[in-house]
Amino acid sequence: MVVGLTGGIGSGKSTVAGFFKNLGVPVYIADEEAKKLMHTSPLVTKITALFGSKAYSNGELNRAFIADLVFNDNVLLQNLNGIVHPAVATHFKQWSRKQNAPYVIKEAAILFENDGYKQCDLNILITAPAAERLQRVIHRDHATEQEVRARMAQQWEDGKKIPLADFVIENTNLKKCEKEVRKIHVKISRGLVNS
Repeated sequence: MVVGLTGGIGSGKSTVAGFFKNLGVPVYIADEEAKKLMHTSPLVTKITALFGSKAYSNGELNRAFIADLVFNDNVLLQNLNGIVHPAVATHFKQWSRKQNAPYVIKEAAILFENDGYKQCDLNILITAPAAERLQRVIHRDHATEQEVRARMAQQWEDGKKIPLADFVIENTNLKKCEKEVRKIHVKISRGLVNS
């Protein structure tokens, strides 16, 4: 069984993914795997064709250069996603086949926005107040408020995602959040939810 795990930037997806990992659940972090895949030859070729020779610098993806371009150009962002998302989907299928567990977690930032949730049996949404998320990301990424707001604007509001989620965890208190993860884990493991 594939369980999608998502939430807006700064909602605490990684923290929640860690709680599931501690319970022995295999966790696939789509963004991390995407970064690795963007350094494999088929994707390097396609990304360089899309962005030009500045896309990579000394064999490393030029993140700042690409981010500047895609966050101001939706078509370019869609083209980049059109290269990366199918590669991640294929890689995830290969990875999940190798796992030996009742279910796996696929953690992805934009699961609902790109219809990725439809490939999951169940979906968990992590929420937190926008002001709190903003402060977390400014602190974590040493980013400006404007940069973080621009990234937040690329994602759906929680209100749009909640009706599509099977579980919603509000991540404002770590102990409560971890307790909620344990409850969900028990329900999924015992087959107490309809996928």
